[in-house]
Amino acid sequence: MHHEFFADNPDSKNPLYNTKYGIYSPNCGFDNVLFSFGHDEYMYQVCVRNQCRIPPQGLAIIRYHSFYPWHKEGDYMYLMDKSDEEKLMWVKRFNECDLYSKSYTNLPDSKELRNYYENLIRKYFVNSELRL
Repeated sequence: MHHEFFADNPDSKNPLYNTKYGIYSPNCGFDNVLFSFGHDEYMYQVCVRNQCRIPPQGLAIIRYHSFYPWHKEGDYMYLMDKSDEEKLMWVKRFNECDLYSKSYTNLPDSKELRNYYENLIRKYFVNSELRL
């Protein structure tokens, strides 16, 4: 988003970063790639640092669901390693339900949902006092 501002970034003029692979090697795997720190990476780090019990497939969905150039446009495939193939499948499956699925009509009652989500937190996190 807002790619028009990238020109002001000094990295855009660094020849090391302006090749196909940049600082990475072919098939290095997305777990070894630095991503911008947005809501995806934040929630992923919260989960990992709090030793959550969400399975690896779920963590991949959390971390990569907004990485549209990869899972929607097919870009950066040359950085994938073997483990990224399964991650891609799960992220694509999740996005069938997530993308444009939000609605502002018939909103659920947050009080009714509170118990449901508190139970999920207890199930997937060692303790409910999350830290980052």
